[in-house]
Amino acid sequence: MSELTSTPNTALFIGVGVGPGDPELLTLKAFRAIQAADVICYLENEAGQSQALEIASEALKEPVKVQQHLGVRFAMSRERIAANAAYDKAIMQIQAELKQGKTVVFLCEGDPLFFGSFTYLLERLESQYQSQVIPGVPAFVAATAQLQLPLTVLKQSFAVITGRHSDAKIKAALLEHDAVVIMKAGIERPRLIALLKETQRFDDANYLEYVSRDQQKIIRDLNQLDNVAGPYFSLFVITREELTA
Repeated sequence: MSELTSTPNTALFIGVGVGPGDPELLTLKAFRAIQAADVICYLENEAGQSQALEIASEALKEPVKVQQHLGVRFAMSRERIAANAAYDKAIMQIQAELKQGKTVVFLCEGDPLFFGSFTYLLERLESQYQSQVIPGVPAFVAATAQLQLPLTVLKQSFAVITGRHSDAKIKAALLEHDAVVIMKAGIERPRLIALLKETQRFDDANYLEYVSRDQQKIIRDLNQLDNVAGPYFSLFVITREELTA
């Protein structure tokens, strides 16, 4: 078992996946790492709210030691200049704590390395600091559990793509693979609905918002889905009914 604490000479930066929203989907390893950390770091919106922090609230009730919180203010945007500036500022704050030999846990919704902001911090981290990743349940896995729908069986192929990709890439995935998950579907929802119809995958698709959270929404019949933009935390799960032998 790997050690989750630091000594004065050994700082540790840990990306902890907290899952899609249900606090009970937090793994035991993640729970313990959060409790043992010196510094809890997380993204927060312009209002100072953090979904990841809310998900991890149970683990934070009984920490092993006095903990410091470090919120990274981050506005959801496709503008990479602003995002990179936020990451640059965050890594300077994180490194200041690591230089003191502390264990810094960065809370990540879903999994740290699956469309996770932790990726951008990890690549900025100087090589002298040890790092660790504790995986979390990604939203699309929680989504198929909520649907009670097998994502892939036997020889079926599977692809994950985001709504930010071009029409050509999305159509290629829908035509080439038996099962497709389209992440970050919200603002692109009308375009994605059109592409599902164009590729004749409309009837194969399910739509979910805020998977495993209190405000979760599931639509299995896309005829009931409004053809307007949706929230950031939304996705499509597309599968075929027939099995590939």
